[in-house]
Amino acid sequence: MTATAPAACIVGWPVDHSRSPIIHNYWLKAYGIAGAYRREAVAPEHFGSFVQSLAARGYVGANVTVPHKEAVLEFTLPDDRASAVGAANTLWIDDDGFLRSTNTDVEGFLDNLDAGAPGWNDGLDHAVVVGAGGAARAVVHGLLTRKTRRITVVNRTEHRAKNLHALLGKPVQAAPWDALNDLLGDAGLLVNTTTLGMAGQPELPADIGRLPGHAIVADLVYVPLITPLLRAAQARGLRTADGLGMLLHQAVRGFTLWFGRKPEVTPQLRAAVEADLGPSAA
Repeated sequence: MTATAPAACIVGWPVDHSRSPIIHNYWLKAYGIAGAYRREAVAPEHFGSFVQSLAARGYVGANVTVPHKEAVLEFTLPDDRASAVGAANTLWIDDDGFLRSTNTDVEGFLDNLDAGAPGWNDGLDHAVVVGAGGAARAVVHGLLTRKTRRITVVNRTEHRAKNLHALLGKPVQAAPWDALNDLLGDAGLLVNTTTLGMAGQPELPADIGRLPGHAIVADLVYVPLITPLLRAAQARGLRTADGLGMLLHQAVRGFTLWFGRKPEVTPQLRAAVEADLGPSAA
């Protein structure tokens, strides 16, 4: 690698758990591109000064993860998608030197479903989204771009679900936590954006038996790779999409912006990340 080779990083607090370096460095090696992708642990009180000095630090762009995804909008020029979602995860310095931001969780979610469950949105009338945080906002925004007629957001704290209705409009409705299973009877898509089902966490209390036979189930959790929710869906013969697929697909645009080549999400890349996740992901 030469001194002028492009470099990018992921900024978080903490950031040691991030698998993004595995993904981007795999692509750099696979395509023979001189460059680097690193982790940068940055506390919230230092975040603004850090991202505003990306170029001085030798970076052409960055990913941001918790707890910085909302705060980063203040220090960048967000595109329409990041503004609509209220959060960004990908930054780049444009040709005029401006620091711009977008939210690739949206396309990561959509592209993962397109790859794993082709035609998933054909005639999709009702989607149920569990959770109301930043990931849920990205999912709901993506569903709206695919003309989903009705989206119900279920969250333990109902007022946060109502905030999504206020932010994203009439097709998005809020429902109380105890209404989850009653909503599944006509749901063509169920999406878990919470940490429920993650290793060490309780399971999502969803009765998969209530979903129609054509329904699709997506879970943003990727440790374990097959969550209890996905296992129950697969046992019923329903199509599913896992969280690791979304993680891989959301990385594509950032790599393209920073290193000038659109990469492919391949089985070999997925295997490399799975190997790093270890037995806990099984």
